[in-house]
Amino acid sequence: MMTRVGIGYDIHRFAHGCRLVLGGVEIPHEMGLEGHSDADVLSHAIADAVLGAVGLPDIGHHFPPSDASLRGISSLVILQKAAALAREEGGILRNVDATLIAESPRIGPHLPAMKAALAAVLGLDPKAVGIKATTNEGLGSIGRGEGIAAMAVAAVELP
Repeated sequence: MMTRVGIGYDIHRFAHGCRLVLGGVEIPHEMGLEGHSDADVLSHAIADAVLGAVGLPDIGHHFPPSDASLRGISSLVILQKAAALAREEGGILRNVDATLIAESPRIGPHLPAMKAALAAVLGLDPKAVGIKATTNEGLGSIGRGEGIAAMAVAAVELP
């Protein structure tokens, strides 16, 4: 077996009238993230990392924004499909590690629920799912509170 690593990144802007979903968990906040799906940047970054580890195209290819039937889809469905595609390539997902970048809301209280939701969808032990949160120290669009970004890596074993 060979271990391959994929990297994912996503960013969405805040918008009024949208829900804030991160790692499959709805978080109370005055604004949510705008996007074609539920705009869960954490799940999107992890899905792209999983797909990248097995050499497949990103989630935009598999879940195009032009497909109206996908409007509002749960990003956990997208993540579940990414994991299934990796398995179809012979991949065994070993772990994921991700970082959320946001000035607000406070992410820490929601991390255990996010880890549990992501681990369940990915078929991993929660100990194999790392999630951290940081701010952008007031710099750039994230620092101005205009949105949230996420970065992720995934390790997948392939024959």
